[in-house]
Amino acid sequence: MAALHSKPNFSNAQVVEMVARLFSLTPSEIRPFPSYDDQNFYVSCMEGGEYVLKIMNSEDSENPSMIEVQTFAMSVLHRNGLPAQTALPNAAGQLMSLEEMDCGHGVQKYMVRLLTYLPGTTISKVPLTPQLLYETGKMAATMDQILQKMVHPNLGLLDREKFVWSLSNVPQLEANLNILEGDPLEEIVKSVIHQYKTSVMPKRSNFRKCINHGDFNDLNVLVQLDESGGHRISGILDFGDMNNGYYIYELAIAIMYMMTEHPEPVEVGGPVLAGWESVLPLNETEKDCLYALVLSRFCQSMVIARHAVKKHPENEEYLMISSRRGVHILRQLWELGKEQVEKAWFQSATQFSDRL
Repeated sequence: MAALHSKPNFSNAQVVEMVARLFSLTPSEIRPFPSYDDQNFYVSCMEGGEYVLKIMNSEDSENPSMIEVQTFAMSVLHRNGLPAQTALPNAAGQLMSLEEMDCGHGVQKYMVRLLTYLPGTTISKVPLTPQLLYETGKMAATMDQILQKMVHPNLGLLDREKFVWSLSNVPQLEANLNILEGDPLEEIVKSVIHQYKTSVMPKRSNFRKCINHGDFNDLNVLVQLDESGGHRISGILDFGDMNNGYYIYELAIAIMYMMTEHPEPVEVGGPVLAGWESVLPLNETEKDCLYALVLSRFCQSMVIARHAVKKHPENEEYLMISSRRGVHILRQLWELGKEQVEKAWFQSATQFSDRL
C-alpha cells in the first residue's frame, strides 16, 4: 500500500511526451485504467499497436530490482503459454526506466514500463458460470506452478516478511482495527484473526511453498468470448503483489474475489476448487485451512481498504470495490460456519469434477 502522495497523477499531455521520448511512438488515443497504487494508461499509437503504459508509485519505484523480478515473471508466464503481458524495450533498450518528474506532488521518481495490451474485459463484468470459475481455479494453479520453477538472481526479494497483503501477515491487521471501531463487523474480524492464529499458523509448516501472484482478483483477470458463447481467460494482470507464500493462499484469494462478483457467493468455492485440484490437489492440512484463509482475505480487504481511503479519500470508489461487496459475504460465511461452508465447497467440487 503506497504512502501518501506516492501514487502518480500524470496528465495525458505528460503521457504523450513520455511515450514519444522513451519509446519513439506517437499516441493517437490515451485513456486511463483504474489502479490501486499506480497509474495505468491504454495507449494506441499512430505507428500501429496497442499498449499499456504503467507508471509505478514513487514508493515502489525505489525498488527497481523487485519490479525487474515482476517483469521477468510476466515474461516467463508468457513463454509458457499463459496470457500475461510483456514489457517492451525503450529507445535505450531497457525494459524499464526511472523518470524524475512532477505530477502535482513535487519532483519524484517513477518507474515507467510500456506493456503489451491484452484484449478482453475484466471477469467482474461477465456472468461467472461454473465452467468459467473452474477455468479460473485451473489458471491460478497453473500460474503458481510455473512461477515456482522460475529462476532469477533476485527471487529472494519476494520474501516480503512485512507485506501487508500477504496471507502470512493476517495478525498485522490488529494494528489497524481502530478503523472498524463501532462497526458490527469488528467482532467478526477479531474472531477471524483469532481463528487464523489458532488454526492456521500452527499448521503452516504443512502447506506447500510457492511464489504467489498474490492478487488474482476480479479486476486482474481478463476474459473474452469463446466459440461456444461462453468466456475464456485472456489475461492475467498486475504482478505488484508477488511474494513467497503457499499454493493454498492463491486458491483462497481467487475464491474470495470471485465470491464478490457472484449472486450466490457460497456456490463459487466448488468450481474454483475443482479447477485448482485438476492441476494441484490439496493436502489435508490445506483443505482444513481453506475456510479460515478465505475469511482472512475478506478481513484484509476490508481493513486495508478502509485504511487506504483514510489516506486517499479521492480514490475511495476504486479502493472500496471489493471491501463493500465483501461485507455481507464475510458475515454470511461466518454465520454459516466452517463445517457447512466446507461441505458445500468440497461436495460441489467433487460433483463438478465427476461431470467432466
